[in-house]
Amino acid sequence: MKIPATLPDESIVAIVDTREQCPLELPWLQVERGTLATGDYSVRGLEHHVAIERKELSDLVACCGRERERFDREVQRLLAFPVRSLVIEASWDDIEAGEWRSKLTPRQVGSSVISWQVRGLPVILADN
Repeated sequence: MKIPATLPDESIVAIVDTREQCPLELPWLQVERGTLATGDYSVRGLEHHVAIERKELSDLVACCGRERERFDREVQRLLAFPVRSLVIEASWDDIEAGEWRSKLTPRQVGSSVISWQVRGLPVILADN
């Protein structure tokens, strides 16, 4: 599928997974709810090419600990997409502060984030 170099905003439709409980507000785009096999966000017509996974800090910590095996499988699926990313709603400072209810240390969580990047998953620390 060829994608034009520029697309007007009105022709881009964001797909938000139906399991996303508190979706991002994307007022500049049309948004539809849909079931995505991988990720929380995609683009209509490009669901097999674009996958964005979004994590709040508490979810990230769980993915580094008790849910690690499940999330590693998710990372493997994300790596198959030409356009992929993990968006974390926290800053590096938030990770280093380690203010969460878990025995995981900031170093363990930070190392997990870096390991996903090394494997080829772009990570965006988007703060809040």
